[in-house]
Amino acid sequence: MPSISVRRLYQDNQSKLKLAWSAGTAGADNRIAIDGDKPILALVGHLNFIHPNQIQVLGVAEVEYLSKLETGDIKTSFDELFNLPMTLIIVANNLAVPYMLRDYCHTRNVPLLTSKIESPFLMDVLRIYLQRSLAASTVKHGVFLDVFEVGVLIVGQSGLGKSELALELVSRGHGLVADDAVELYRIGPEILEGRCPPMLRDFLEVRGLGVLNIRAIFGETAVRPRQPLQLIINLVPADDDYMQNLDRLSIQSETQSILNVAVRSVTLPVAVGRNLAVLVEAAVRNYILHMRGKDSTKEFLDRHTAVLKEENDAHENRTD
Repeated sequence: MPSISVRRLYQDNQSKLKLAWSAGTAGADNRIAIDGDKPILALVGHLNFIHPNQIQVLGVAEVEYLSKLETGDIKTSFDELFNLPMTLIIVANNLAVPYMLRDYCHTRNVPLLTSKIESPFLMDVLRIYLQRSLAASTVKHGVFLDVFEVGVLIVGQSGLGKSELALELVSRGHGLVADDAVELYRIGPEILEGRCPPMLRDFLEVRGLGVLNIRAIFGETAVRPRQPLQLIINLVPADDDYMQNLDRLSIQSETQSILNVAVRSVTLPVAVGRNLAVLVEAAVRNYILHMRGKDSTKEFLDRHTAVLKEENDAHENRTD
């Protein structure tokens, strides 16, 4: 099950959320993880005794409530609060931390952070962050590119020229996301995001040239840190028999399931004389048209059927 430590959350968001440690540093390695079937968005919320969040956020109303606990005006005790299953407490809005809360966090090893940011914005940022950090993931072998702002994963057996194809597409103005190992994360019910492992970032291996630094050769705009996956290009070896038996007017839309998300896929035969870069660009343009409700193959077949019907009607009229 994906999880991250409180320490990692603090390091990744310290600057953006203006976070500071207040107490409970011994709990820095507490893990934040998906709780059963609960959505990731439910991991963060304002102080809740009924459905406690792993990350309990205190705004103005919550700090006032805890201040009343300190004075004994409310029967609920701090012991009851710290019997709740929680991993982290954040006091937002640049509010002063109640003394007893700091003391309990210290003795119970519950990390206590403060933030100068207002609690609604802080929770929105953390929910988006956790959605990315705790997303279900897998690794696919291939090359992942941004082609016309569409995330394209090029896959196929070794030796078919995936990296050479990627290099040509980059030289035509498209962007490289990852080569060889592509990390795919499900960041939404039907959204996959592709990223590059840090060690491989910016690099593309091309047979005969070795490892190329694409950012250094082509500039900053030639690489992308991440991109939603929308289209898979399957490269397959082809000979004359394969090309002759290919169904040229097939209108079936192929899909491939990754992390239970259906992704549209296209199979491109690799044969001598075929310009694969142009074919990939055409496949992406055709995908964009499909998303806009325009199916070129179906339009051709409909037009062909209409012409045949007109010729048949004309023949029947002449016969009559």
